[in-house]
Amino acid sequence: MGASLRGQGQTRRLVLFGTKGVVSRCRDFTAEALADWGWTPAAGENGARVEDVLLLVSELVTNACLHAGGPDELVLHHDVDRLRIEVADSSPEHPRRRPREVSLPGGHGLIVLERLSQSWGWTAKDEGKVVWVEVAVPPRGRS
Repeated sequence: MGASLRGQGQTRRLVLFGTKGVVSRCRDFTAEALADWGWTPAAGENGARVEDVLLLVSELVTNACLHAGGPDELVLHHDVDRLRIEVADSSPEHPRRRPREVSLPGGHGLIVLERLSQSWGWTAKDEGKVVWVEVAVPPRGRS
């Protein structure tokens, strides 16, 4: 775990291994960071936004567990206007929608990313990829 100043923003990193308990670890790490950055109290508009961010983290980490053998790292970049969430894994396979009947459970992670984020994408890295999403910082979260 760590925090570092980055321009006018801040970056926090959580190095990960395996899949057991990793989703809840990432959600807890993110919730703590959001609280430090003034996104709480978890009520009203900011509370809904916090829940959206935690859902996005859950989806990114779960996808890394299901399709890439688990995540390597969670990175949160926070600045005045946006929060960027990155999950690195060791699979070069890029995210893609899997054809599924919408009424069936599962397989809707990328739809969730599209609906709850301003933007999302992925970047290749040495031996794998980083999947990222960006969300707007709520007005009370700006410092």
